[in-house]
Amino acid sequence: MVLPVKKSRRGFASMDPERVAEIARSGGRAAQESGRAHNFTKEEARAAGRKGGEVVSRNREHMQTIGRKGGEKISNNKEHMAAIGRKGGDARSRDRKTMAALGRKGARVKALLRETHAD
Repeated sequence: MVLPVKKSRRGFASMDPERVAEIARSGGRAAQESGRAHNFTKEEARAAGRKGGEVVSRNREHMQTIGRKGGEKISNNKEHMAAIGRKGGDARSRDRKTMAALGRKGARVKALLRETHAD
C-alpha cells in the first residue's frame, strides 16, 4: 500500500497565490530602485535564449512531444491545411514533367484496375 506524500504548507506554499505575487512584485521594485536588479542587454538576452534552447533541444523526447503537439494543432485547422494543399498543388501543376509522369502512372493504374475488375 502506497501512502500519499504530504506536502508542506509552510512559507510561500501556505500563502494565497495573489499574496505571493504581491511580495514578488515589491521585491522586484525594490531591486530596481536600489540598482541591484540586472538589466539584460540585447546580446545577453540573445545568448541566454540560445543557451536555454540548446539545453532543451538535447531532450529528444521533449522535442518530439512539442513537434507532435504543433502538428496536431495545425492539422486541425482545415482552412490552413486546404491552403497548404492548394499551394502545393499549384506549384506541382506548373512542373510539366511531374504532371506528365503522374498522368502516365494514373493511366497505368486505371488500366490495371480495369483488368482486375473485368473478371
